Amino acid sequence: MQQKEAKVSSEQSETGCRMKIVGEKMDVGDGDNHPGVPLPDVTLRADTSTGDRSTEICPDNKDALLHKGKGDPEKTQISRVPSGKGDHKDSDVSTDKKTVPLAHVMPQDTWRMYRICLCVSILAYVTRLYRIEEPPHICWDETHFGKMGSWYINRTFFFDVHPPLGKMLIGLAGHLTGYNGSFAFSKPGDLYEDVPYVGMRIFCALLGSAVVPFSFLIVWELSHSIIASMITGFLVMLDTGTLTLSRYILLDPILLCFIMAATYSTLKLRNAHDKLFSVQWWTWACVTGVFLSCSVGVKFVGLFVVLLAGVTTVLELWHLLGRLELPMSSLAAQFAARVACLILLPVILYMAFFAVHFTVLSKSGNGDGFFSSAFQSQLEGNKLYNISMPENVAYGSKVTLKHQKTGGGYLHSHYHLYPEELPPRQQQITTYTHKDDNNYWIIKKFDVEPTEEDKPEFVTNGDYVRLEHFATRRNLHSHREPAPITKRHYQVSAYGVNGTGDANDVWIVDIVGAPKGAPLKTVRSRIRLIHYHVRCVLQSNDKKLPKWGFEQMEVTCSPSSKGQITYWNIEEVVDPRLPSVSFQVYRPSFLEKFIESHAVMFQGNSGLKPKEGEVTSVPWQWPVNYKGQLFSGRDHMVYLLGNPVIFWGNLVVLGLFLLLYTVHALRRQRGCHIQPNLLVYREQRFSACWWLFLGWILHYLPFWAMGRVLYFHHYFPAFLFNCMLTGRPVKN
Repeated sequence: MQQKEAKVSSEQSETGCRMKIVGEKMDVGDGDNHPGVPLPDVTLRADTSTGDRSTEICPDNKDALLHKGKGDPEKTQISRVPSGKGDHKDSDVSTDKKTVPLAHVMPQDTWRMYRICLCVSILAYVTRLYRIEEPPHICWDETHFGKMGSWYINRTFFFDVHPPLGKMLIGLAGHLTGYNGSFAFSKPGDLYEDVPYVGMRIFCALLGSAVVPFSFLIVWELSHSIIASMITGFLVMLDTGTLTLSRYILLDPILLCFIMAATYSTLKLRNAHDKLFSVQWWTWACVTGVFLSCSVGVKFVGLFVVLLAGVTTVLELWHLLGRLELPMSSLAAQFAARVACLILLPVILYMAFFAVHFTVLSKSGNGDGFFSSAFQSQLEGNKLYNISMPENVAYGSKVTLKHQKTGGGYLHSHYHLYPEELPPRQQQITTYTHKDDNNYWIIKKFDVEPTEEDKPEFVTNGDYVRLEHFATRRNLHSHREPAPITKRHYQVSAYGVNGTGDANDVWIVDIVGAPKGAPLKTVRSRIRLIHYHVRCVLQSNDKKLPKWGFEQMEVTCSPSSKGQITYWNIEEVVDPRLPSVSFQVYRPSFLEKFIESHAVMFQGNSGLKPKEGEVTSVPWQWPVNYKGQLFSGRDHMVYLLGNPVIFWGNLVVLGLFLLLYTVHALRRQRGCHIQPNLLVYREQRFSACWWLFLGWILHYLPFWAMGRVLYFHHYFPAFLFNCMLTGRPVKN
């Protein structure tokens, strides 16, 4: 860093004398700048009306700061003074009649930075790819995401709580490297043997390795300090946690890569503020939109980087609003451009990911049952695909009842009884999300047994019926015993012998929104089943029964519930006596499938619970590296845990940053003397650190409010911002 003696020069004006800074040693060539705001040029202005000396920061600086000099009879004031273009020519520091900008990056510094970044990147790729084939068995969630990649290759529909982009990329990587989708990925520990799994691991490792150069470049954009960038790059590269996450077939390396790419492109767009609507500006605006969409397209936690980009954009627009020389038409154009690139483009791309997802997964799979009957009718191989079935339901028809709550299952029973602690030990009733013969029921009049000679008689709104389980010949039944989990509800069971039970088997058909006597229609009718004697309503919820109930969903009879949680529909009707119609009449639009998919994913996410014996964690444990995750428990042990030196060092730096900023803010508020050049330097440095701190907060704090199961790996997006915050204060 150089220091030059600044000479005095003055210009007469109507209001007073404007002078460039004199007698102060000014730092030049430091290269630190605020994200997206150039290091402001500084001039000293003498106000002849008051006799005060003040330092002016050009309008690009966003804050107005006031300081009084201790022990100096004169005041030193830093203020934001609106000025036109002509004022900027005075904003340089005169050094021996040469103008040297305060924030200046020489071309050789840029080339040196790129050479060092390349070296750091090579080291990152070497560390992530070294012996990538080990261990040669399934590790942790490879059992899920490898399996889902196989389903994309085989075009088999499935359900997952995450958006599809990451899994599609894994499937594409496997397809391009010779994997045919035949491996079962049954459970962690299963050997791969001759399966070409390495290609998918290499793909994930390449994206995981890219996190290192992205973090390097982000800090460079914030500081133009090679040392700060190198420190950040090595912190990320040498952390054992990010290294471990990058070496396996997981969504996390893909997510981390897109989050860092979105952060970097957001900064590049912010720093192109002086080139509005240029090719460079439009390029970075579109690139930012693409990576924001990709981040959310892998996992919903990608929304946190969208929030970071949104806050940055709002602050930038707010800053532009304060530039009085800009006409409102220009501000409106800039607002519209950002809406187009940072909102509309990501939304369109995100919907395109789902369009590809629906097109590729065209065959029926084990995820069908989570979706509506109309959705399932579009899947090849599903019982509802391209078939015809009766439009109405008659007494004696064999039917399946699907719970209308998004992701709900089928009304289900089996020969197993409730345990002894749940008297009177009758047959279990559950909802089950998969197709099964135990989902079929015979619908009968409440007082008459149907015969094959009976003429078809349609079930109508308000009818009294019995539902006989087809496989076990027992009737749907309820009584005033408490439900297995929801104790304020009543138990639902299957009771009787060969279809003969008692008065507690009688239910009233209530078709929602239909007049009394309206026929019960397949798929289209939403019905409630009201128990005749107890006057409770049949419902299901997302509470899983214990192992004695095979972890299927609880079914209860609620005395008070209303709304969708009590709605059912008839999905499948088997009755040769009735005329049939094509199921294509129920075909959903793309938008309906898109909305339903998200409702199912949100519900699935909120209902995620830890499995028996699974190692989970809570958010307070993550920054201190308290508890990790077991990836592999065979001969080749793999345990996800961060580098304690890096994790704890990051926390120390974060605490020091908050402490130093507090001291700085108090001194500034109390009017303590701070040299103008030092004040500008500190403000820029603190501004960049606050931006990284915001990124850490946005990627960490939301997990405290989540009720779903959480794991250590959820912290790593926030960890990357903490690493960058650690490296940013360092200067060349």
